[in-house]
Amino acid sequence: MIKLRCSKKLFRRSSSKSSTASSSSSDGGDAGSGRGEIEWEVRPGGMLVQKRDGRGDVEIITVRVATGFSWHDVSIRATCTFGELKVVLSMVTGLEPREQRLLFRGKEREDSDHLHMLGVRDKDKVLLLEDPALKDMKLRAALAAQAVQSPYQPFIRV
Repeated sequence: MIKLRCSKKLFRRSSSKSSTASSSSSDGGDAGSGRGEIEWEVRPGGMLVQKRDGRGDVEIITVRVATGFSWHDVSIRATCTFGELKVVLSMVTGLEPREQRLLFRGKEREDSDHLHMLGVRDKDKVLLLEDPALKDMKLRAALAAQAVQSPYQPFIRV
């Protein structure tokens, strides 16, 4: 890890050598206070980049999922996919993941799409709809089950 000290004067362009000498002398005074210190890291590809903060790579976001007239706040990692979000929502709503359709910014998203790649941030809203084709199949199955249970209807009621 490489530590570089910088100040605002370091990035200014100057026309004379005397001003750069004065900026380097003021740099030493600024370094004692600890302000302006940037930590750098070398990535596996060899690129030198500014070091990330100490939280690590795991960022938890809260997504508000609207289902008709109600909504659920779900905490999930920002790097998860919409398919993983469907699995979490299946525990909350009772709908299986294949019965769910998730819409973000007006478009239905695929299960393989990552949340952070599509711009889902903390406190963003995602719309959950039940798949109409599967909803229709459930309704037809329920009607067929009722017909099987009572094949005979009485003609005369007393």
